Amino acid sequence: MKSMHLRISAAIALIAALAAAMAIAQTPTNMKLPETPAGKTFGAFLAAFNSGDLETMRRFHSEHRSGVEHAEQDKEFFEQTGGLRLHSAKASGDYEIEAVVQTKNGGTWLIFKMRVESTAPYPPTDIGAQPTDAPADAPKGDAAVTRPPEAAKAPAPRLGEAEIGQSLTAYLDGLVKEDRFSGVVLLAKGGKPFFVKAYGLADKEKNLPNNPQTKFNLGSMNKMFTSVAIAQLAEQGKLSFDDKVGKFLPDYPNKDVANKVTIHHLLTHTSGLGSYWNAKFDARRAQIKTVSDYLALFADEPLLFEPGARFEYSNSGFIVLGAIVEKVSGESYYDYVRKHIYEPAGMKNTDAYQMTEATPNLAMGYTSMGPDDRAAKGPRRPNTETRPNRGGPAGGGYSTVEDLLRFAVALQNHKLLSAKMTELITTGKVAMGPGKYAYGFGDMQANGQRFFGHNGGAPGIGSDLSIFPGLDYVAVVMTNYDPPLMMPVARKVRELLTQGY
Repeated sequence: MKSMHLRISAAIALIAALAAAMAIAQTPTNMKLPETPAGKTFGAFLAAFNSGDLETMRRFHSEHRSGVEHAEQDKEFFEQTGGLRLHSAKASGDYEIEAVVQTKNGGTWLIFKMRVESTAPYPPTDIGAQPTDAPADAPKGDAAVTRPPEAAKAPAPRLGEAEIGQSLTAYLDGLVKEDRFSGVVLLAKGGKPFFVKAYGLADKEKNLPNNPQTKFNLGSMNKMFTSVAIAQLAEQGKLSFDDKVGKFLPDYPNKDVANKVTIHHLLTHTSGLGSYWNAKFDARRAQIKTVSDYLALFADEPLLFEPGARFEYSNSGFIVLGAIVEKVSGESYYDYVRKHIYEPAGMKNTDAYQMTEATPNLAMGYTSMGPDDRAAKGPRRPNTETRPNRGGPAGGGYSTVEDLLRFAVALQNHKLLSAKMTELITTGKVAMGPGKYAYGFGDMQANGQRFFGHNGGAPGIGSDLSIFPGLDYVAVVMTNYDPPLMMPVARKVRELLTQGY
């Protein structure tokens, strides 16, 4: 479980953001990439991405063991950018490379950094992307940007609620016929649902259908709740975002974490902590019940990099935040979020249910992913072999589309936090592919319209919450199939809601 991909992870559009960070332009004829493992992997990305062909992208990910599920997000980013033009690249050793690229649509300049594993086929292990200024020798004027032919066409019309519903129904019906979607989709305007439809089975063995009250696994979406909990305690003056871990957890085994890592680092995935999917997790997965159980999986591990040096998605970091919530509040993490977030928001069907206890109307996850979470193999099967007994501050809880709408409404109506604090935690702080990561929320755009929220994915798990504050829309997509089948639905929803703006 050492992959950089999924397993109750994925920041909002994180799957898309990672794919974006890996999606590099074709090599100019006058430029030669370094003859290193990183350079060769990078070069393969160039050709696969700029082909614009989904099957070519899937083939690349399969050959490099980097997760075929990322091909859908490569395709999404290609459609956004029109491809990427490589300006320059340099190596930092055999297993790291940095490139300057420009999007073909819009001419945005980006810096990409990629590290790869030290053994063939050298799959990417760490990717970072951030905006940058145009290089001094970049072409000027129109020569610098290739505009898409569509730019000259009349803009697509805005859609009303009925038109959005009709288009989405036709789209989902097509997916369901191909058994490519099982779950529930909810769209709301002004806090009121105008589209709610359920598809597929929550339990295939018992032939129980999904419905709007079905509880789906959230994946990493619990990070939003952890962020709100920390922000509530900050508003009460009980902690500061600049406080270090050791202030609250003085006995934390790794003293570098205790003395150097701040709450800000943890909330923005810049702490240097990794993810807890290790041999200990595999051995204890079925017994996990508390935050302390999670903490014991990784607390003695060294930092991956100096805190604040870069963005690297970290599930372990949010477990530490959960431990801080417990220490500061005097309550268990689970009791705290239930009392101070779920109850005020009216979320009666949301919790971190234990898999050893029977929970009504709970969706079973079904996966075709391999044991390393990277490749789709064979028919779908229950995801019981990869799911922990109980989720926690980093992800793995359960909720419904209706409860996630209630959370979005409560957040925007400032029932959970003040307006100022709500803006603080949902406004992007660090670059994350094509968007930014805030405090437990992603801050992204679709058709120029800002949305924030989070998604989550793992074998048999795919959930997404997108909140459009400027348009007053909320969109929720939840599935008990693999995340590559959720992401196109979330993307289609965003396209329909923002068309014509």
